[in-house]
Amino acid sequence: MNLAARKAFFARLAEINPAPRTELEYHTPFELLIAVMLSAQATDVSVNKATRRLFPVANTARTIAALGEDGLKPYIAHIGLFNSKARHVMAACQQLIENHGGEVPRSREALESLPGVGRKTTNVVLNTAFGEATIAVDTHIFRVANRTGLAPGKTVRAVEDALLKRVPAEYRHDAHHWLILHGRYTCVARKPRCGLCVVRDLCRFPDKAAASD
Repeated sequence: MNLAARKAFFARLAEINPAPRTELEYHTPFELLIAVMLSAQATDVSVNKATRRLFPVANTARTIAALGEDGLKPYIAHIGLFNSKARHVMAACQQLIENHGGEVPRSREALESLPGVGRKTTNVVLNTAFGEATIAVDTHIFRVANRTGLAPGKTVRAVEDALLKRVPAEYRHDAHHWLILHGRYTCVARKPRCGLCVVRDLCRFPDKAAASD
């Protein structure tokens, strides 16, 4: 996909959704960090269901740490991998308290040093909480980048690096949200809704004619 096509691609996504936002519910960088940690292999709907109950009770590193692992689990028990997530959240909260005064750090190195926090979670926090032009590549974005020809790559990191190079600068900050929403609701895995796609003519997916609307 050449530069003109890439600009048109994002211009159309921006036209239908000028201010894209994460579907995770949060009010502070800490709440976002916890929500993203809980969202691994889980839906945003299930995470929001948990945090709507958890955050009114505990929404800081210190208050969640005070719950203890056993106190946290009832709030997240319906989320997949909740036992390991509870351990990681507790360990991350302790590290935030000990090393960062309970606040979420703004540096990649510090974020990635937290238990249970990898590159994808770090990119989400840096982008959504702190306004950096990072792109967190999940399964939806990996699929869209490869299927459309926007930024092909064999690994998540390869796709991330390609997107950072190929997404026009004026669209880079919101690219993560546009791509994930496009993959979640239009360019879905099994039966992409090509008939409803605003970038269909720009896309290099070879089976568009066979795809369901």
